[in-house]
Amino acid sequence: MLILLPPSEGKAEPEGGAPLDLGELVFAGDLDEKREALVDAFDPGLRKAPAAPAAEVYTGVLYQRLQLSDLPAPARRRAAKRILIASALWGFVRLEDRIPNYKLPPSTKLDGIGPLAAYWRPALAGAMPDEAGEVIVDMRSGAYAAAWKPRHADLLSVRAFREEKGERKAVSHMAKAVRGDVARALFLARREPKDAEEVAAVTGDAGFTVELTPTGLDVIVDS
Repeated sequence: MLILLPPSEGKAEPEGGAPLDLGELVFAGDLDEKREALVDAFDPGLRKAPAAPAAEVYTGVLYQRLQLSDLPAPARRRAAKRILIASALWGFVRLEDRIPNYKLPPSTKLDGIGPLAAYWRPALAGAMPDEAGEVIVDMRSGAYAAAWKPRHADLLSVRAFREEKGERKAVSHMAKAVRGDVARALFLARREPKDAEEVAAVTGDAGFTVELTPTGLDVIVDS
């Protein structure tokens, strides 16, 4: 199982940490050139800015609900191994990858770079793990998902819905909280889910109303 998270708009400012080292980020060999060019085009000053682990920099709703620091040690180790965080600036980072505070929406178009999803797509296609039979639980928003999708692994998008008068409607304001709760439940499970059915079963056992569809895991929240 691999879990893909979005970054968060809310970020903490690292204080007094060593500066960014692109060579220490996940997939450094595959993504170095892209990252170097993008930092140069966006803000070269980030190279000297203090950096901290991504798990400490991203502070939005999803991360508040995931509560990484409160997970038992075995669950934290699984999270460090299984989570990749999508980023318009870095491509993907791990929880422990050290990054500075930054603000680069995925809709940004930079001179010489162009649309960021298209900029990242070829490099991520070669760098990201993509094995047949593996389940990838996708909690990214559409703008980040546009940069990479697997060709061989099973992609399971987590979506939040509300049912009103027999009609199911997507909810946006609660989606981040729901995804954080689901991610936490998956890491607290006694046994790591190995396929989409097991992901759905673990989520249901955690108290969620879920429906497994051919393309995703629909979580039904109260009205």
